[in-house]
Amino acid sequence: MYKSNRMNLFGESIFTTLAHMRTKRLKEGKEVIDLSIGAPNIPPHQAILDTLSKEASNPQNYIYAITDLPELQDAVQQWYKRRYHVDIDGKSEMTSLLGSQEGLSHLAMTLVDDGDVILVPDPCYPIFRDGPLLAGAKVVYMPLLKENDYLIDFDAINPDDAKKAKLMIVSYPNNPTCAIANEDFYHKLIAFAKKYDILVLHDNAYSELLFEGVGHSFLEYEGAKDIGIEFNSLSKTYGMAGARVGFAIGNAEIISLIKTLKSNLDYGMFIPIQKAAVTAITSDQTCVETTREAYRHRRDFLLERFKEIGWDIDVPKGSMFVWAKIPDHYHQDDEQFTYDLFNKTGVLVVPGSAFGKHGKGFVRMALVQNDDCIAHASELMGQTDLFKKA
Repeated sequence: MYKSNRMNLFGESIFTTLAHMRTKRLKEGKEVIDLSIGAPNIPPHQAILDTLSKEASNPQNYIYAITDLPELQDAVQQWYKRRYHVDIDGKSEMTSLLGSQEGLSHLAMTLVDDGDVILVPDPCYPIFRDGPLLAGAKVVYMPLLKENDYLIDFDAINPDDAKKAKLMIVSYPNNPTCAIANEDFYHKLIAFAKKYDILVLHDNAYSELLFEGVGHSFLEYEGAKDIGIEFNSLSKTYGMAGARVGFAIGNAEIISLIKTLKSNLDYGMFIPIQKAAVTAITSDQTCVETTREAYRHRRDFLLERFKEIGWDIDVPKGSMFVWAKIPDHYHQDDEQFTYDLFNKTGVLVVPGSAFGKHGKGFVRMALVQNDDCIAHASELMGQTDLFKKA
């Protein structure tokens, strides 16, 4: 059977590979403690569930949505004003996405042609690079290094690459490194983008899962809307991952292009989910703090228990993940460490190199298990020789 050339760019997703490993072990009757996929296990607030249930029972809501409901446009406009102090026009400067992943997979198609350069962080969430590759772009990586607190070093970007670049993708709080960015970084980002006439996508999926200070929006900073947009998501903050609710917000010209492309790709977001999203961002927001504190507790508990067995891990500043350096005796072979950890304990993590070559020597763990599971994982790992000092 003929296969398109673009499919040669992709192998099996690391998450699919890990899922196969998980399934095989379970079929063998062995235990698995899955810390690999960031699938939130904190359910939506009851008000969100009630809205979704009610609206899903209305036969009139099963028509094609085509466009965003006016009440969703208004709600997002009010949300950004209340939460981030950013003024947007809900009609022209916002469009819903069927999850940020959908937006990331299609955005490059609206902005670049074959061979155009897109600047992508390394390590990064895989769709950051896969979306541009699907669009035929040339991906140039921006290393995120521990010595720079995993912030993009704009001075290290080759000027020739910067001159050719049409788009750059940025994301803080960062997945997988858990890094956060400060005000100075965003000023430098905007100045760099304007200097080289580069459009910016800022992925802001974890702004509410910041453990130091208050999360911000890229659009809060002067000049941001001139050169870019932001993606935001209700997946982690409101526990709506499976509902696939995301938003592209910012520069009206870019938003218009996304809307045009989407009008040829899908028929809009299911109306009951749109109405549940309205409830999420307009109702009592104490659930957001509850969710953040749950992840903070899991972070602290995991770090404490893992330290007891000899695994010292830097404290994550944001997101729902832990970015951990593997033991020195593995000589940065994070894939072998992942396999050994899984085979000896059933604890499943993601090798850092799956996120890019600068992730080598690390693993990512998702804070999606309760205290009992984390404690059990540490007990199992402590019974191995994986963390013993040489």
